[in-house]
Amino acid sequence: MILAISIPLWDILTIFGAVVLIAAAFGFWLLNLFSLPGNWMMLAAAIPYAVIVPHDHRLAIGWPVVAILVLLALVGEIVEFVAVAVGATKAGASRVGAVFALLGSIMGALAGLFVGIPVPVLGSILAALLFAGLGALAGAVVGELVVGRNLTESLNVGHAAFWGRLFGTLGKILVGAVMVVIVMSGTLLHGF
Repeated sequence: MILAISIPLWDILTIFGAVVLIAAAFGFWLLNLFSLPGNWMMLAAAIPYAVIVPHDHRLAIGWPVVAILVLLALVGEIVEFVAVAVGATKAGASRVGAVFALLGSIMGALAGLFVGIPVPVLGSILAALLFAGLGALAGAVVGELVVGRNLTESLNVGHAAFWGRLFGTLGKILVGAVMVVIVMSGTLLHGF
């Protein structure tokens, strides 16, 4: 006699949804490397999950989890903004230099992802961080030269943009990692 185990369709769908949510949270977290709003996208994925999955289900996340994710996403933005703003302001960056630094940071992060560093698994991530900073440096220097600053002033702004982008992105990535852990534990530990 074969023992048949019946799993309700709703449970199968919820398990699938939880796996997708956790995978999406991790994927969105990685988008922070490219100066994209990965933390906010993680939050945007968690909200419909919290609405759709009944609160009494074992894989549900509660509204306290969503509230914590909102706060962490805000903290991530504040950390990134403060790091970049402090660095650029101290060096006297212009708006053009700031825009060029942002564009250079995105292009540098993408280039770093493809170039990589010969370190297994983490090489592309480390290269994306480093190249994002280098892209911010190059972009800020070009932007400052465009507005008429001399090379020394432009390099000072570029240097500040490099460190600001590097520390800001690292801070946002760390906050995003905490968000991923919150999503995982919130889902697997029944929403706290």
